[in-house]
Amino acid sequence: MFRQTRAVLQKLRYVRFNGQQQAWRQRSTSAKEKALQYQAGQKIHGFTVREVVAVPDLFLTAVKLTHDKTGAQYLHAARDDSNNLFSVQLRTTPMDSTGVPHILEHTVLCGSKKYPCRDPFFKMLNRSLSTFMNAFTASDYTMYPFSTQNGKDFQNLLSVYLDAVFFPCLREQDFWQEGWRLENEDPTNADSPLVFKGVVFNEMKGAFSDNERVYAQHVQNKLFPDHTYSVVSGGEPLAIPDLTWEELKRFHATHYHPSNARFFTYGDLPLENHLKQIQEEALSKFERIDPNTEVPSQPHWTSPREDHVTCSPDALAPDPAKQNTLCVSYLLGDITDTFEGLTLSLLSSLMVSGPNSPFYKSLIEPKIGSDFSSVVGYDGSTKEASFSIGLQGMAEKDTERVKQIISQTIDDIIENGFEEERIEALLHKIEIQMKHQSTNFGLSLASYVASSWNHNGDPVELLRISDNVAKFRQALEENPRFLQDKVKHYFRENTHRLTLSMSPDEAYLEKQARAEEKKLEEKIHGLSDSDRKEIYDKGLELLAAQSKTQDASCLPALRVSDIEPTIPITPFHMSTAGAVPVQYCEQPTNGLVYFRAMCSLNTLPEDLRLYVPLFCGILTKMGCGTLDYRQQAQQMELRTGGMSVSTQVIPDSTHMDTFEQGILLFSSCLERNLPHMFQLWSDLFNSPHFDNEERLRVLVMMAAQELANGISYSGHMYAMTRAGRHLTPAGDLQETFGGMEQVKFMKRIAEMPDLSQVIRTLPRIKKHLLNPDNMRCAINATPQKISHTAAQLETFMKDVAVNRKERKSIRTNIIQKPLDPLNESGPSRKLLTEPNFQPCQMKTFFQMPFPVNFISECIRTVPFSHQDYASLCILARMMTAKYLHGEIREKGGAYGGGARMGGGGLFSFYSYRDPNSTQTLSAFRKGVAWAKSGQFTQQDIDEAKLSVFSAVDSPVAPANKGIGCFLNGITDEMKQSHRERLFAVDHKSLVDVAERYLGVGQRTCGVAMLGPENDAIKKDPSWVLK
Repeated sequence: MFRQTRAVLQKLRYVRFNGQQQAWRQRSTSAKEKALQYQAGQKIHGFTVREVVAVPDLFLTAVKLTHDKTGAQYLHAARDDSNNLFSVQLRTTPMDSTGVPHILEHTVLCGSKKYPCRDPFFKMLNRSLSTFMNAFTASDYTMYPFSTQNGKDFQNLLSVYLDAVFFPCLREQDFWQEGWRLENEDPTNADSPLVFKGVVFNEMKGAFSDNERVYAQHVQNKLFPDHTYSVVSGGEPLAIPDLTWEELKRFHATHYHPSNARFFTYGDLPLENHLKQIQEEALSKFERIDPNTEVPSQPHWTSPREDHVTCSPDALAPDPAKQNTLCVSYLLGDITDTFEGLTLSLLSSLMVSGPNSPFYKSLIEPKIGSDFSSVVGYDGSTKEASFSIGLQGMAEKDTERVKQIISQTIDDIIENGFEEERIEALLHKIEIQMKHQSTNFGLSLASYVASSWNHNGDPVELLRISDNVAKFRQALEENPRFLQDKVKHYFRENTHRLTLSMSPDEAYLEKQARAEEKKLEEKIHGLSDSDRKEIYDKGLELLAAQSKTQDASCLPALRVSDIEPTIPITPFHMSTAGAVPVQYCEQPTNGLVYFRAMCSLNTLPEDLRLYVPLFCGILTKMGCGTLDYRQQAQQMELRTGGMSVSTQVIPDSTHMDTFEQGILLFSSCLERNLPHMFQLWSDLFNSPHFDNEERLRVLVMMAAQELANGISYSGHMYAMTRAGRHLTPAGDLQETFGGMEQVKFMKRIAEMPDLSQVIRTLPRIKKHLLNPDNMRCAINATPQKISHTAAQLETFMKDVAVNRKERKSIRTNIIQKPLDPLNESGPSRKLLTEPNFQPCQMKTFFQMPFPVNFISECIRTVPFSHQDYASLCILARMMTAKYLHGEIREKGGAYGGGARMGGGGLFSFYSYRDPNSTQTLSAFRKGVAWAKSGQFTQQDIDEAKLSVFSAVDSPVAPANKGIGCFLNGITDEMKQSHRERLFAVDHKSLVDVAERYLGVGQRTCGVAMLGPENDAIKKDPSWVLK
């Protein structure tokens, strides 16, 4: 997977620092205390301890080591968290855009010396209880992380990962499949035309169909033109076919060596065991080399540069006449200076984040463009950081004006600095992020330290966040102009700056297609008949290899008996506050309080439903009470960990045509700020501001732009939502709230010259939704603070009681279900039911400016509590691993594909960044035939069970404990019954559900596809074209 990394502080958004996880293994001393016993200079299994540091902020002990023989670097973060993580990263610095590090990342996972079967990586997904397994190619490193809560599983995965990275097979056939190859369009027909195929080739074609991505790539390449950052490490689609198998193997030999590696482990498993296994299975077999992969500093320009690029027009752009992007990027300092990096990332947030920031005021509010450019703010993912500021969705005529505004804003910042309260709000945000507990903390840490450590920065220094914040406060005290001086130095006086503009070109896609044809002609031009015959024969060989049943017995595996038979019960208690039901759940939240409120949509008139997502998006951003929107944003930053509102469509667990509809309010805060947080919610209930048309237009433009930009990433989700639209009542509402229908609706709103009609609509929605009469709340907090929180909640309910009105439900068919299953007569959830709902078949095609397709087919089956639901879950996983992956990815060349069973009772097939269209739909059908034929083994079933259980048992953060039950009414007892049904699934039940639900005669299905112009579909009258 190719990823473009972003800024440290943005990364900090994902680094959710979590405190004590309740580990389910009892330990006499905690992992972090044990690790403190190591001494600098101590030798362990071929490694020498260099440094041992307690990091109390993050509840961990960091141990830094080096490997004596190879010089490999090692960092261990010991922490009482049972979700243990391993990662190895290698500095990979390509000097061309053939995508060699990215294709290598894919190919090393296709088989190794000890595990020579094809594709051990995908096979281990089904032989393990991993909570995460993947690999990433960044601009200058490649990283291989996994995490799991099971000690035996950790050893299994470590063995497979070490062998893959250091001793891969790198077979030519794997290079053709994953990288690129010339092959007959139909590999079984020698007369069909030759075309380019390959997983990475198609992945990057898909990636480059996203204009934001194209722009970000150009910015980096042009700001750092002298070394590795000037090329596309993921691969430029037209350069990929220049890579040879020999070059791939050579790149591995020089870059994938322990002397060029950094190992990271995290969690509560003992460090010695990791070191012993890594030494024995990999490092002991190498000598030290000088990898010579350092990235030199980019020579500074003596004068600024300008450049221009083009992209494809966006059919969904809020304003078709405004599709230009302009951005100014500055080269900053070396990221290994941790304090300077923190200072610049904080400075960047002050300059661009939120409506109080100077650039938001000067660039966004005048509505010159729809949003900041896709590259904005501090980026610490390259050896020297950069800062970018600019706009997308602007008109070409405004280019000079925007440059002028950027320059003027920088002058204003140097003169006026920043308000003290904004700096406090930002530091408060860091405090909350350090206290908030997430479940993938190890992965967040690995990503957080990766870039700096990659260039020999000190990873332990990065973890000492409080020390650096204290140093930051001190610098401000000693020099009140500290930040202004930085702005002057890095922005006003910096000659290494790039101004890059991008404009749409109607012929862009056509030019790309022509360039690809030309490249293909070059490759084909010199081929003799015997060359063509060889290509055809190799194509058949690859197809045969892909079709052969694999023997995976060499791979380690957990057994179904390794899975815990029962789930731990999450205790909570029900109460009320001002006649509103409240669920209290006591959790080790580290001094944070998490508040949620579910408000029903049952009384909302039908004509307002399309507006609900917009209402949710703007409610907390327009101002409330005595606060305008700027003051509100400031108070939210200063007093809370964020306040959000989202739509909820919750299918019932027992009936297909019953569901709950509502909106969810969510916020968190430090215990000391509870009164302030509830005051902000009170103001939103009692006096939200909806009348500022200027502000609303800014928010609408940004929302429409964000939706349009997201489709090339989440096309398969849009296809699945659309395919399920006519199959259940809940599916229909999901399309309204989160499908292509919502994307088109927001585009329409963004195009309105006058928003007064929308402004009149918002208060109508508010009086139906923010009504305590149809609301329930949930609180997660520490036991000590539950009663204090309850008192604050009571006050809040008194404050908003004026909004309480009994309103009639729009639909008559309402079913009530008790919130507390033990108290039938207590408060209830009100679900809508449509007993006469008629599902219908529908095939929809959306033509999009992409070179690849996103495809889905959904089938109506059974709800969560039905006895067949578990069998369908296992079947979806097994079909994906044992059939669809081979057909859609390996043979078809799509980046991804498979089947999944959804909570709403829809069985969905999907493909992602897929070069094929109707061929994939027939692969879905053949997958069903394969399942019905029963050509699978007990081992296949057990592997699917492991894979399903690793999702079912993925860790839950204290903030989210008990929330599943609060939202969807699925109790721990129901989960346990589902668990037992999963264990009980057998060969007979799988064949049985395939026949009964998925067979052609039995099923009701919907199909949807997003992709480029498609003649076959155009000519087929059964498709609806959008």
